Amino acid sequence: VRVVFSGRNYHLAASMPQQVTLDDAGSVDDLLRLLAGMLREGERLPETCLLAVSGVHLGTVARHRPRDLQEGDEVVLITPVAGG
Repeated sequence: VRVVFSGRNYHLAASMPQQVTLDDAGSVDDLLRLLAGMLREGERLPETCLLAVSGVHLGTVARHRPRDLQEGDEVVLITPVAGG
């Protein structure tokens, strides 16, 4: 599974892998737990990050539809940005 961080999360990408291998029955929740365990102490994935898998929006890190992941999926975590 390819993992892409966007928006204000770009700094997290420096310490995270761009590719992750999960068990055959791996889900989005499995991936999020794995990524959270890789973060440096004191860091966490913002709950408001938008979550998309292979172009399909699932919700946010905190509230998303469940989905199993397949080989070749791309998971994108996008932090909403405000400002003018």
